[in-house]
Amino acid sequence: MDKILICGLGAVGLTFAAKFKGKSELKILVDEERLERYKKNKPALNGVIQEFDYILPSANTFIKFVPDLIIIATKAQGLDSAIKNIKNFIGSDTIIISLLNGISSEEKIKSVYSHAIVLKSYFIGHSAVREGNSVTQDGVGEIVTENNHKLINIFERCGINYSCPDDIDYAMWLKFTMNVFSNQTSAILNMTFGELKRNGAFIEFAKKLINEVRLIADKKGVKNLENLEADALHALSLMCDEGKTSMHQDILAGRKTEVDIFAGELIRLGKKFGIPTPYNQVIYDLIKVKEENNEYCVHSC
Repeated sequence: MDKILICGLGAVGLTFAAKFKGKSELKILVDEERLERYKKNKPALNGVIQEFDYILPSANTFIKFVPDLIIIATKAQGLDSAIKNIKNFIGSDTIIISLLNGISSEEKIKSVYSHAIVLKSYFIGHSAVREGNSVTQDGVGEIVTENNHKLINIFERCGINYSCPDDIDYAMWLKFTMNVFSNQTSAILNMTFGELKRNGAFIEFAKKLINEVRLIADKKGVKNLENLEADALHALSLMCDEGKTSMHQDILAGRKTEVDIFAGELIRLGKKFGIPTPYNQVIYDLIKVKEENNEYCVHSC
């Protein structure tokens, strides 16, 4: 059986862990604190308790579990720990994919493991709802990735939905654009996908955010950007009306958001290339206000 290691049991990680379970030799990489947490409060997907084989980062010094595929599915805040924790599990033929949002996680992984097979990838599909260790997701979604024969064989043997676009760079920047104009604004406006779609004023504002992404993507050498606005707004039209973005859910739950890898990343790149990003700067500042208010409520309310 294919050996799979998953790091991160959030909404996306848990969804795919359940799909790989029983069809592969699957292990979930956790630290000791999370191991104890999952023992006391087991993860559940769509109301079904999930039992997994957990492994600690230090365990591979004597177990010697060398996976064919490592999937990093943490939040952005957990990427540095994940990169550190997978060190003992990377073999000469191990493929690593990151399902994190944003456009820089692969570069960070590759900077530490220059010898590793790191493929550009992301998840696209209907939003999941996460409450604690419980996730609800309707099964609609796929992993978008580079065309790698070994990885595709693993996905097909394990029944994982996937696609391999002709231009993975454009595809990744399109997903990033979706996160920039819908994830961030929904968190501020407290709006579902359906509410965003039907709001003409929002669509006009979204176009301004998309334009900032397009200008920076052009500097990064991404091609076919003349279609970016239309493709991004079309992608929004396909989302489930009652769905809430992950950042919207984070704000509602009082969690830290991923604004630093969305607006924060664009602001950083804008300064590097001399491109103003005023709309993303406002988004960034407002979400930081919301995060600080959530933190205050946690400690004071």
